[in-house]
Amino acid sequence: MRARRATAADWPEVAALRTRVFVEEQGVPADVERDEHDATAVHALVRDERGRVVATGRLLVRDGRAVVGRMAVDTAVRGRGYGAAVLAELHRQAVLLGLTEVELHAQVPARGFYERAGYTAVGDVYEEAGIAHVTMRRPLADEV
Repeated sequence: MRARRATAADWPEVAALRTRVFVEEQGVPADVERDEHDATAVHALVRDERGRVVATGRLLVRDGRAVVGRMAVDTAVRGRGYGAAVLAELHRQAVLLGLTEVELHAQVPARGFYERAGYTAVGDVYEEAGIAHVTMRRPLADEV
């Protein structure tokens, strides 16, 4: 399975998945989940065999660093590599932009997933949108 960069036509399905995961499942307020960065971010997605968007994430550029966020995987397919495929595509997109390091704010229960993808925690655990997070970083190599 391979993720791809999302297009404007994909946005309704990407937004619906994020709403299911963040707002309905995790209780994040809708006005926090969506923000002004969605319009300029690079979004990636994976569709399942039926064509449904089942995983997504976004990439921002902040202070010369790639910032991954809004990683969401449908509960029905977690643990099957969909999230890893989205993360790999976001890394690829960051390299195409000439970036050499990526950062994200991992929910603490997902820390192991990001560690397996080469991330290292930096700093202490903190709360973001009512959920415990830790900042994590990793260098980007030739991921194109």
